[in-house]
Amino acid sequence: MRTVYITGVILIVTMLMTVASASNINLDVKERTLANGMQILVLENHDAPVFSAIIRAKVGSVDEKDGKTGISHFLEHMMFKGTKIFGTTNYEAEIPIMRRIDSLGALLKQEWVKINSSDSSPDSTLYKKYREEIAEVQKEGDQYVVKDELWETYLKNGGTGLNASTGEDGTQYYVSLPANRIELWALMEADRFGNAVFREFYSEKDVVYEERRLRTDNQPGGRISEVLTNNAFVASSYRHAVIGWASDIETYDHQMLKDHYRTYYAPNNLIAVIVGDVDADKTFELCEKYFGKLKRSPDPPLITTREPEQKGEKRVETEFDANPTLRIGWHCPPFGHPDNAVLDVLTSILSSGRTSRFNKQIVEAKKLARDAGIWSSSSRYTNLIVASATPIQPHTCDDIEQAIYEEIDKLKTEPVSDWELQKIRNQLDANFIRGLNSNLGLAWRLSYYQAMAGDWKYLMEYYKQLKAVTAEDIMAAANKYFQPDKRTVVTLVKPVSNSDSIEETVPEGAGY
Repeated sequence: MRTVYITGVILIVTMLMTVASASNINLDVKERTLANGMQILVLENHDAPVFSAIIRAKVGSVDEKDGKTGISHFLEHMMFKGTKIFGTTNYEAEIPIMRRIDSLGALLKQEWVKINSSDSSPDSTLYKKYREEIAEVQKEGDQYVVKDELWETYLKNGGTGLNASTGEDGTQYYVSLPANRIELWALMEADRFGNAVFREFYSEKDVVYEERRLRTDNQPGGRISEVLTNNAFVASSYRHAVIGWASDIETYDHQMLKDHYRTYYAPNNLIAVIVGDVDADKTFELCEKYFGKLKRSPDPPLITTREPEQKGEKRVETEFDANPTLRIGWHCPPFGHPDNAVLDVLTSILSSGRTSRFNKQIVEAKKLARDAGIWSSSSRYTNLIVASATPIQPHTCDDIEQAIYEEIDKLKTEPVSDWELQKIRNQLDANFIRGLNSNLGLAWRLSYYQAMAGDWKYLMEYYKQLKAVTAEDIMAAANKYFQPDKRTVVTLVKPVSNSDSIEETVPEGAGY
């Protein structure tokens, strides 16, 4: 399939039929670190004249401080706004316009802080005035803006899947292109990682603010997820949602974004992975030519705050006009801990597929819930194992909560069957082999393990750890991590309607 010593579809089929072990696969990844610290990985696959590329910045929401939450996600948006040569017809003419916008933005921020630290209405005259003036000045700049030129250039050159994503531990930019466009990719990506221009700053803030409103504030899943992390963590920045708090989005300024960009998008904090029909040596030459020009910066600040041990169960209710939902979180160890593989297998036994325990018992047999799942995180620092379920009437969140504990408690005292373990191993084999069919999927995995472990080869090591998990390991982990005093339980409930409340009579003529 790739230059991984796999040579075709027949071999893939044979491996699937025999449920081959991934330990027999040798990924022939070539590595190079540029003088500025940027890491480049190349995996050749000449099956089709295409390649996929990912650039991962080792920064996510966990790197953000109070007052700057969501800035990594906002920067991801702004990285599509162009550079000094892309996205503009006259960058020099834009400069004074953007400076005027920044000056108005400083006044807008001051007014917003003043409003929200007093009893004044947020619709103050000055606040509206500054918003309107920013919009008017931006109209002047619009005459020079070439919208979506990055997207259009890639599309005109056969690009597909151009996108980006921000998570708790990293931010990724990816695209797939014809093999003969490798130099175009290097030129354009080096330009935006070295010379990004954050035009249309305030209009894009509005876009992100709306995204938060739609996906978090107005969605039951977003609401309960945010409440869970806010309560499960007291110190770790994982308590913040990736989208950020609304008040922080409102008060971003241009300099804050530039500082974040310079700190975390320096080449020594970037990993590029190219998988496909490319020549490794020529690709390294192109990366040296374009990315080698980027200037190294001091390494980003280390995160020294660690989440303290939880001592006592936490229970929280949050109101939302939707069907009741339950979320339960237990802390789990950071990436690289030997228990990670055990917890991944454990949660797969509980909720992976139709024959999983949650589905067979809670959903099908007892018909308590519409769905029930559990998953573990493998993050840079202590994170969460999360169970989630939505009850079916007349059952309640209490009913499914107890059912979840019953299934987990069985793992503490009863060894899982050989059949269940083998099922998970078969799934691992099949998923791993199928993953070799995707250039982008392989690039994603390699960038993830290179960033998290410092070595992409941990991909293979972790696979071996997963395959080696035993019934005894699962019993030990269930007893270690799933303790009542270590969990945070959040229930989403419908608010009490006005018709259910006591009606108060307002005296005639009373004014408010």
